[in-house]
Amino acid sequence: MEFFNTHITPEAISAVTRTLETGWLSEGAQVRDFEAALSAELALVNPVLVNSGTSALHLALAIAGIGPGDEVILPAQTFVATGLAILMQSATPVFCDIDPRTGNIDPTAAEEKITSRTKAIIPVHWGGYPCELDEINTLARQYDLAVIEDAAHALGAQYRGQAIGRISRFTAFSFQAIKHLTTGDGGALCCTSPDDRDAAQTRRWFGIDRAASKQTILGERDYDIAELGFKYHMNDLAASLGRGNLVGFHSRLQRRQAIAARYRHGLESVPGITLMKNPEDRKHAYWIFTILVEDREGFIRKLASEGIPASVVHLRIDRNSIFRSITQDLRGQEAFERHQISLPCHNAICDVDIDHILNVICGGW
Repeated sequence: MEFFNTHITPEAISAVTRTLETGWLSEGAQVRDFEAALSAELALVNPVLVNSGTSALHLALAIAGIGPGDEVILPAQTFVATGLAILMQSATPVFCDIDPRTGNIDPTAAEEKITSRTKAIIPVHWGGYPCELDEINTLARQYDLAVIEDAAHALGAQYRGQAIGRISRFTAFSFQAIKHLTTGDGGALCCTSPDDRDAAQTRRWFGIDRAASKQTILGERDYDIAELGFKYHMNDLAASLGRGNLVGFHSRLQRRQAIAARYRHGLESVPGITLMKNPEDRKHAYWIFTILVEDREGFIRKLASEGIPASVVHLRIDRNSIFRSITQDLRGQEAFERHQISLPCHNAICDVDIDHILNVICGGW
């Protein structure tokens, strides 16, 4: 049994083969087609494809004008890429507390961290569970902050009837190998503002507007770069893989949600286990299924003895020396850190596997 699984559809293999046969592998028609499909099939707003979720985060920070002396609020419960993207703009990451029953940023704790230097907030949808976006965007309007959702875990999630990817000014997705939808490596930046979308499209490729910069008789494009850009564009090969993997996405997401429902039903009365929040006003994408357990190491050893993988996936990132200090007042983070563990939750998990996992856990550890 695997903790993660990379799902590749037959349609994706065929699409990649067709693209290879064309000989055109750079950004082109397949990228535009994949962007249109993400919008039409997953309700993402103005998705701009890039070569990683990290690139999407950094591109959003650059477009938002974040720079030296600015502060960006984020949770420590994330992958280190979230914090490193802030450092790439020479800004300061400011870590705030989380709700230990969700793993997500606590809006009240975030407000306490706001100073005159705060310019943005990055809520991270831990495991695919949507953050409190109404409260976060209210804070953003009150204090004139850019909201950049880190939705690396949350493709397909919904918050109060709206798809993640059409709510905040920016939403960054990851299409890395083990995500819900893979392009091998890749990502997308969704922008509610057409101006931000246009900036993202230009700055993902060195700051050159591909549509407006035509080739001269000399064979070079005619362009004038006005803003710093990056080599962040997605290529047609990756886009073909992603477009093909969109086939069946909704049914695969429903299967993850069904697996999670069985876990919740089977574990709700088990001593030593606390389930995470699951209100009806949002839909969890369940990239992972996180629980809180007593005697976590004993729990992991018991599962491992029965061939069942379990993982914390990520621990708090503020302990890394590059961030220069450990935040001391994150009580929710500390409680979550002591007890969080995740179970396999993907499309290669069958009902027999789920029964085995539940029987082992219910037997104690």
